[in-house]
Amino acid sequence: MCTLRRRSLTEPYVDLAKVIIRRMRSADLEQVMAIDRISFTLPWPPSSFQYELTHDDTSRCWVAEYPSGELDAKVIGMAVVWFIIDEIHIATIAVLPEFRKMKVGEKLMAALLKDAVKSGAVHAFLEVRETNQAARVMYAKFGFKEVGIRPHYYSDTQEDAVLMNLEPIESEFLDSLG
Repeated sequence: MCTLRRRSLTEPYVDLAKVIIRRMRSADLEQVMAIDRISFTLPWPPSSFQYELTHDDTSRCWVAEYPSGELDAKVIGMAVVWFIIDEIHIATIAVLPEFRKMKVGEKLMAALLKDAVKSGAVHAFLEVRETNQAARVMYAKFGFKEVGIRPHYYSDTQEDAVLMNLEPIESEFLDSLG
């Protein structure tokens, strides 16, 4: 199976086999915050990622890493998940714009859902901007269903958030993703 992806003939290939999903470290925070700032009109304050990483026992922080040279790797995606009893709330997930539409987000989502299942989670939920069609399509691929609206959820634009649930998290489906 070919794991090379690119968005267009002018974009470079991304070898998904070389994308590593791992737990976030303090050394990643600068790159993570840059992804957050470029991805969202309401980025998290810098202290929030540090807090999630070091002080919140419910948090699981993830990065997608891609080789950028002989010895270096670049953080190209990130996610923060809150694990509470038997469910996870996907608090944030984003991929650098130049790596979008190459299945990096899907690989990141699959890894965090697999980890959640191994830890006993059976439900997942998230909020997404109503206008973020690309994200809504990706979440639907994993079985998330749109179950409600949070009116005026985003303070910058008063845009509604679509509430999406995944119940149950299908471990068999996740296993089929590799």
